[in-house]
Amino acid sequence: MKIAATYDNGNIFQHFGRTEYFKVYEVEDNKIIDSRVIDSDGVGHGALAGLLADQDIKILICGGLGGGALNALRNAGIEVCAGASGDADTAVSMYLRGELVDSGANCDHHHHGEGHECGHHDEDGGCGHGDHGEDGCCGHEEHEDGGCCGSGGGCHGGQRFTMEGKNVGRNVRVHYRGTFDDGTQFDSSYDRGEPLAFVCGAGMMIKGFDRAVADMEVGQIVDVHLMPEEAYGHRDPNAVITLAIEDLPGSEGLNVGESVYLTNMMGQQFPVTVTAKDDTNITLDANHEMAGRELNFRIELVEVL
Repeated sequence: MKIAATYDNGNIFQHFGRTEYFKVYEVEDNKIIDSRVIDSDGVGHGALAGLLADQDIKILICGGLGGGALNALRNAGIEVCAGASGDADTAVSMYLRGELVDSGANCDHHHHGEGHECGHHDEDGGCGHGDHGEDGCCGHEEHEDGGCCGSGGGCHGGQRFTMEGKNVGRNVRVHYRGTFDDGTQFDSSYDRGEPLAFVCGAGMMIKGFDRAVADMEVGQIVDVHLMPEEAYGHRDPNAVITLAIEDLPGSEGLNVGESVYLTNMMGQQFPVTVTAKDDTNITLDANHEMAGRELNFRIELVEVL
């Protein structure tokens, strides 16, 4: 079975009709066995259902979409789970565990009201949650300069690139191993037995990872050390919030170290980690777990397509 997710920078892209990339997951026995990123080829929302059907996609996980797109997908035999956000790999894993809630057609521009609420619910109506697990970190980040329109670079499927290099704008496949400065490994494509595929310079990877691959030769192996500003950025103290448990329905059963999605005023979901909790209050951290960390990567360029 194949599951597709609207994709941008490792996260669920929030506007189905404007997504430039999908991440396609091959699933067997309710487990992800392979994944790759495909280009939407710049087609409009009316043709995206056909594109996914041609890829034999059975399930789409996305952020927002309208009723017309929803009907087109269903007519193409594709099941839709809308309203997702945050890390794409995590969202798909949550779907496979039955923890992702479908919001249905949700591009109606109405707010959900003030405050936060838990974005996923278990069978008892509580707040669903899970640990980070192996999130395939490998350099996915929020857009900074890598994926935004700007001067210089080339263009791929309407995407303008701001970095230079012979591999920029090309589909590449790499093996990599990521470690902290103490030598602890946090991720490895070698261990998964499958190279990572992405469009170099499209903002799908953290900046330092993209820059390292931009001028590599096939078969070349490089070692890079990335400061936080080239990786997941510095920690933002404003991304740590403390809420009264009574104001966050479903949070009663959460424990320190667990992760959950919150829904903001715009109805968008975002992942947070519980960092503290007492009888009345709970503290949630929306910083990426790698924020503020210096990272090391050994990267091997396997193929340029």
